[in-house]
Amino acid sequence: MTNRAEILSRLRATLAKGDAIIGAGCSAGIVAKCAELGGADLIVCYSTGRSRIMGLRTEVIGHSNPRTLDMYDEISNVVKDTPIIAGIEANDQTTYDLGIVIDRFVDRGFDGFINFPTVGNHERVSDFFLREYENIASSLKQPWGFAREVELIRLLRARDVFTMCYVFNAEQAARMAEAGVDVVCAHVGGTAGGLIGFPADPMEESLDSAQRIMEGAWNVDPDVICLAHGGPFAEPEDTRVLYERTDAQGFVGASSIERIPIEKAVMSAVKRFKNHKVRER
Repeated sequence: MTNRAEILSRLRATLAKGDAIIGAGCSAGIVAKCAELGGADLIVCYSTGRSRIMGLRTEVIGHSNPRTLDMYDEISNVVKDTPIIAGIEANDQTTYDLGIVIDRFVDRGFDGFINFPTVGNHERVSDFFLREYENIASSLKQPWGFAREVELIRLLRARDVFTMCYVFNAEQAARMAEAGVDVVCAHVGGTAGGLIGFPADPMEESLDSAQRIMEGAWNVDPDVICLAHGGPFAEPEDTRVLYERTDAQGFVGASSIERIPIEKAVMSAVKRFKNHKVRER
C-alpha cells in the first residue's frame, strides 16, 4: 500500500513540472495496465466502471461496495507502481458502521479512496433526496446523504489515508476541504461523447462551474489539489480549454478513459480488418 505522504509527494512533483495530474477510471485489468503505461498518476476503481465495460451507460449495477472490492485483485495484478484508488459508497444501508466499511477497503489493499457512488448530484437537483437523507439520519442518529460522505473523508483523514472527493458545487467543496480531503474533483455532470454519452451543459457553463467549485475548496484550504471531471470534457483535446480557462490542476476521466477510447479503437480495428479483400478461389 502506497502511503498518503508518498502519493501527495508524487502528485506535487507532477504539478511542479507543470504537468496535469491524470486520474484514470479503470474497472478492468487491460484498461488499468494500459492507463499506467500511458502515464496515469492515479488508477481509480469505480463499481460503475463495470457498466461501461458491459457496453452500457455509466450506472450502478448491483451492490456497489462488494463490486469495487472484487476489482482489486484484477487491477493490482497488472498495475506495478501507480496508486490504486477505490470508490466507496458511504450511503450503503447494509453496513451502518463506516469504520467497518473503511476497514474492508483498507485491508483489501487499496492505496486511497474517493466518495463514489456519490449522492452529491442528487442533492444538487432534488429536494426529495434531501428529505429522504434527513429521515434516515434522524432514525439512525448519524449523518446520512452527502454529510455521510464528508464523514467518510474525515474518518479516512484521521487514519492518515489518501483521499479524493467528487463535489458538485462550491459548498460541497468547502465541506470536503474542512474534512481534510487531499484532492477535490469538480464534477460538472455525466460525461458526454461516444456512443452513449450524457447530455452536457455548454462548455462555458461547465468551465464556470468547475472554477467556482475549486475556489470553494481553496477558500478553506489553499493547498488542496483540485481536478475536474465530466460534462463536455470527454476527449483529451477538450481539457486544453480547461487548463486555459480555469485553475484546474488535472483531470479525472472515467468514460473518457475506459469507454470512449475502447469504442473508437474497436470500431476502427474492425473496420480496418474489413477493409481487405480476399482472393477468389
